[in-house]
Amino acid sequence: MEQVPEDVVQQRSVVILPFPFSDLQRRKARPAIIVSNNRYNRLSDDVVAVPLTSNLRPSEYNVPVTNKDMEYGKLVVDSRARVDKLFSVEKRIIANHIGMVDGKTHTAICKLLSALTR
Repeated sequence: MEQVPEDVVQQRSVVILPFPFSDLQRRKARPAIIVSNNRYNRLSDDVVAVPLTSNLRPSEYNVPVTNKDMEYGKLVVDSRARVDKLFSVEKRIIANHIGMVDGKTHTAICKLLSALTR
């Protein structure tokens, strides 16, 4: 797998990652939003991200993300950021960079992260 260049691994980036199935034998490419700050992203081998889901059912800890919420790039389908599924991942397994969410969407995600930890 070709590594995504370091300069595109930034906070608010929408990236494609290989997520494992529950049997841990197979993987499927899935989008995620990088939420860790750019200083951390430069200094660490990892990034912190929240996954995107195409399940549009609202819940307390998810944020809608559509193409209108993209600063640039395009989503294949309208999605929701699953803030309650925060994870870290090694930058080397990022398969693709597909765009960046706008500041308003990022702020909404951060507010929910804060509420989740109170």
